[in-house]
Amino acid sequence: MNPWQTPERLALREMVTSFTEKELAPHLPAWEDAGEVPRDVHKKAADAGLLGIAFSEEVGGQGGDLIDGSIVSEAVVEAGGSTGLLAALFTHGIAIPHIIGSGNADLIDRYVRPTLAGEMIGSLGITEPGGGSDVANLRTRAVRDGDEFVINGAKTFITSGVRADFVTTAVRTGGDGYGGISLLVIDKGTPGFTVARPLRKMGWHCSDTAELSFDDVRVPASQIVGEVDGGFILVMQQFVNERLGLAVQAYSTAQRALDLAVAHARDRETFGKPLITRQVIRHKLVDMHRRTAAARALSRQAIESAVAGDNADPAIILEAVMAKNQSVEACEWVVSEAVQIFGGMGYMRESEIDRHYRDARILGIGGGATEVLNDLAAKLLGY
Repeated sequence: MNPWQTPERLALREMVTSFTEKELAPHLPAWEDAGEVPRDVHKKAADAGLLGIAFSEEVGGQGGDLIDGSIVSEAVVEAGGSTGLLAALFTHGIAIPHIIGSGNADLIDRYVRPTLAGEMIGSLGITEPGGGSDVANLRTRAVRDGDEFVINGAKTFITSGVRADFVTTAVRTGGDGYGGISLLVIDKGTPGFTVARPLRKMGWHCSDTAELSFDDVRVPASQIVGEVDGGFILVMQQFVNERLGLAVQAYSTAQRALDLAVAHARDRETFGKPLITRQVIRHKLVDMHRRTAAARALSRQAIESAVAGDNADPAIILEAVMAKNQSVEACEWVVSEAVQIFGGMGYMRESEIDRHYRDARILGIGGGATEVLNDLAAKLLGY
């Protein structure tokens, strides 16, 4: 049986679709204007079983896996949500896996469980003003002082950084390069830790993004995630899931854009006939369908490999990289063609396709820029 179409997963898709249509999509334009998703939406999503779907029951989740989490993402976007909404509502997908992976029971109880219950919001602080995909070059420094670390530096482009109650933060505790990086959980409100400013973006308007500043911020040494100087490995272990998550967002956006374009082409009349009767439009729609289907197939194959295997396996890393880049390429092309089919209405802020067009552009940057991932793929392929 197709693992994506078991009775349980079909029921999950139906539930998420219904939740999105009732609780999310109708409010999305207002959240876009406000620049954030209200905190109570996290609680509603948690109570519905969405937030913890891909996390084990031992840490407060529903016990599903990456396929279940991908189905949630697909259903949200394809029912009228957006990737910006996913970024805001599911930021914990990049904020807490490192904590879970460390096995630190105290940190799991204090941060993971309440986050999956919709009571806290977490974010991940890696990117800095001086570098993004080059994680090994980060410069925010944490110096041990007795039972505390003293942190100085800055982070930027931090998803949910404005609303977050805590930030799982990459800091330099050792020397240069990969080996000197650690992860620390830093609570909002800690003296010296400030949200320097919320950032205005091309897309993902409902997803608050922040610039963070650390000025002699003191954090208990017990807030370390895993081993001192062992943070880079924890970060790398989660990159496969993050990239696959972005691949899902990309092909789901392409599917939604295609669905919207087909509906518009059937309803819109030009020169006395429905737009879809024009051969040039039908061929566009076929190409949009083909690219979307190919991206979905490649990504689902990579997801199934990740569920069955080890994220440290070079073959699985390669599959994730190829899936993300293929899906991003398909998404960018499909949303552009969808705007063209919509014509002037596709350029209007009131049009849903306008949102997908703007939101799609970040997908080739986040989780490792397309060019960085191509270079990684070349190394993995031995080129």
